[in-house]
Amino acid sequence: MTIFEKIITGEIPAYKIAEDDNYLAFLDVFPLKRGHTLVIPKMPVDYIFNLEDEVLAGLNIFAKRVAKAVEAAVPCERIGVAVIGLEVPHTHIHLIPVNNVSDLNFANPKLKFTEAEMEETAAAIKQHFV
Repeated sequence: MTIFEKIITGEIPAYKIAEDDNYLAFLDVFPLKRGHTLVIPKMPVDYIFNLEDEVLAGLNIFAKRVAKAVEAAVPCERIGVAVIGLEVPHTHIHLIPVNNVSDLNFANPKLKFTEAEMEETAAAIKQHFV
């Protein structure tokens, strides 16, 4: 069972942003930027291009809604999108507030936020999720 499956089942806590029957969005605990959010399908498929077409389409539509909420809550130029798929064997999309292309460099040091800061960020994003 992957760490994401444990988050889905509630075994591991997460700073959840949005959830429906098929998808979940939560803050990355090793973020590149404030508001760095992960969007996953609840279906445990390792590689994004192995998802059924309907699931992949739904994941992207859900991610778009989450991205709009992140953008409204966290000042930035845009929301950068990355799908790497090597860190956790469960499909996930990174949504990262960016002001320049180097903000999407995963070699950059990860930021540390307090629990209160993470909760505040999650609450701010949730307010904008439609």
